[in-house]
Amino acid sequence: MKNEPIRPIYIKHKLANVLHISKIVTMHYFEFDKNFHFAGEVHDFWEMVYVDSGNVLITAAKKKHVLKQGELLFHKPNEFHTISSDQKTPANVFIISFVSTSKSMAFFRNKKTVLPQALRPLIETLIREGESTFDLPFNNPALRKLSLCETAPFGGQQIIRQTLEQLLILLIRAGKEEDQSAGIFPSRESMEHHLVSSILRLLNDNIYGRITVSDICSHLHYSRTYISKIFNRSCGCTIIAYYTKLKIKEAKRLIRENRYSFTEISDMLRFDNPHYFSRVFKKTTNMTPRDYLHSVKK
Repeated sequence: MKNEPIRPIYIKHKLANVLHISKIVTMHYFEFDKNFHFAGEVHDFWEMVYVDSGNVLITAAKKKHVLKQGELLFHKPNEFHTISSDQKTPANVFIISFVSTSKSMAFFRNKKTVLPQALRPLIETLIREGESTFDLPFNNPALRKLSLCETAPFGGQQIIRQTLEQLLILLIRAGKEEDQSAGIFPSRESMEHHLVSSILRLLNDNIYGRITVSDICSHLHYSRTYISKIFNRSCGCTIIAYYTKLKIKEAKRLIRENRYSFTEISDMLRFDNPHYFSRVFKKTTNMTPRDYLHSVKK
């Protein structure tokens, strides 16, 4: 008689689903000029507004808000809201609207908060995956339906949903942990988040200057190999690539202000010369600085 194979009994653990996004409605990355104004709307789904640069003025539920760079604001379903620039500076704003009936979403009712530096890479992932997955017209607030790109990457929609769910869960965690007492030893994850936040702060503080990876290592007292690995894992690119994106993003804002020549912007952002600035700008945006100026004037 043959020995029967051993079949141990395993208990399958059903994973809890504390927050679920069932549908994505719209995604926008707006580059507003300083006079932009949207008269407002109301809809039966959630909307998240994140200011990437500049300031915007928002009315929500008859309350007025000034939303500054790095801040988030949520519009709950059936809440009338408007948005406009502050008539002083252009603003870059990421907006995503979605459907969720999870009870955990109650945390975001009338919620305005600063996005922790360590969570900003999740916004970048949403923007990157959104632009590669969906056909998103430039600066089109009238977008009412998402259309898939013909070359949409495998799993892009799922990454968008999971990244948004992760962002919302971590925001709830951060809110609940704010009042916890200090003196608890930080985890490795929180230490790495702090390191990435410190690197991002140095890069942002030096948009109009120059800073190298060696400078960052000296300032933070970590090895080049370690900080490069941690940053790449968190942000999905090298420190220098991220730094270049920051400079080009600022260049786009300055171009929209229409106060400086391309040569002046190149000098202000410490590019070697205007030709190099134009080459990097086109490589990053697929447009020359002049093409970009004409596009935002339409």
